[in-house]
Amino acid sequence: MGRRRPALRRLTEVFYRHVPEDPLLEPVFRGMDARHAEHVAVWLGEVLGGPADYTVHHGGHPHMIGRHLGRGITEEQRRRWVSLLLDAADETGLPADPEFRAAFAGYLEWGSRLAVLFSAPGAEPATDEPVPHWDWTMPPWQGS
Repeated sequence: MGRRRPALRRLTEVFYRHVPEDPLLEPVFRGMDARHAEHVAVWLGEVLGGPADYTVHHGGHPHMIGRHLGRGITEEQRRRWVSLLLDAADETGLPADPEFRAAFAGYLEWGSRLAVLFSAPGAEPATDEPVPHWDWTMPPWQGS
């Protein structure tokens, strides 16, 4: 995760500091492991192009899927999770450039929608997928 690690750690620490105060998200994260924020920071680091630390040390995509199975995450909880995480990005000063923020918001939307699907009763998602890698492009006026 390199130089991203401190920024993503701050992001997840701020986010999970707000979660217990949120009536929609508190039940989802009640009793979470004290290291949860760090694990999510490592996940995001790998997703956003950093080293494969989540895969190597935390079980990769199969482990992430397993953490969501049977949780029954609702659409309302998903939306709140995305919103609160974007607020935490502002609060912690993550880059505000449109390309990064669009890519970050796009990943949060995509990943959280999968979490809803994976958490549904009876869901049987494929567990042999790698950790996704999310990237962002140059602005259209700069060309490629």
